[in-house]
Amino acid sequence: MTDFHDRERAEEAKFALDEETLFRITARRNRLLGEWAAQKMSLSEAETEAYRKAVVQADFEEAGDEDVIRKVLGDMTAAGVEVDDATVRAAMDEKMIEARRHYMGQS
Repeated sequence: MTDFHDRERAEEAKFALDEETLFRITARRNRLLGEWAAQKMSLSEAETEAYRKAVVQADFEEAGDEDVIRKVLGDMTAAGVEVDDATVRAAMDEKMIEARRHYMGQS
């Protein structure tokens, strides 16, 4: 019986670690996406730092990526940057790859 419980605890620990890892990678992706958008909007260094944080915070509004995409797309459009949904999604995909590579390089 202990083998079963040990295995169950190991699976739970692995699940928790996987979720934490995904959370960290996603947060890094959002910071990178915020930096990308800030550059396109010609924000200052201080504004860029604040904007990166705002993009990370936007991800807590609802499950999934739509809240982040909506924020970045809306802010860029309001700043007069010509951008569409597909461009933001493509940048998000690129930043996810970059964030995963960075995380794996640290591990």
